[in-house]
Amino acid sequence: MDYPKIITDLQELKLPLNGLVANLLQGKNNQLVFFDFKEDTEIPVHSHGAQWGIVVDGKIDFTIGGVQKTYQKGDSYYIKAGEEHGGKIYKGFKAIDFFAEPNRY
Repeated sequence: MDYPKIITDLQELKLPLNGLVANLLQGKNNQLVFFDFKEDTEIPVHSHGAQWGIVVDGKIDFTIGGVQKTYQKGDSYYIKAGEEHGGKIYKGFKAIDFFAEPNRY
């Protein structure tokens, strides 16, 4: 499943992750990002403000606050502000993530 043109026409983010296409919807106090991974990649452990996401397609092995879980299509996750997280993302993974900060990206 590909994102429709109304999503792909949003500002494209240039992030240092192999095979990632990300489109940004900027709010006054937050950001919504549409992620589309074209290759397998690793996300290093990091932290930032609160984040909520839903898997649109594919899968991710995600460690959030020291707990590892595989998330697949239809699953959602919540990361508290300052909570460490990272993981393995597989080719074909798509997610929509809400960031509770205006300048995450």
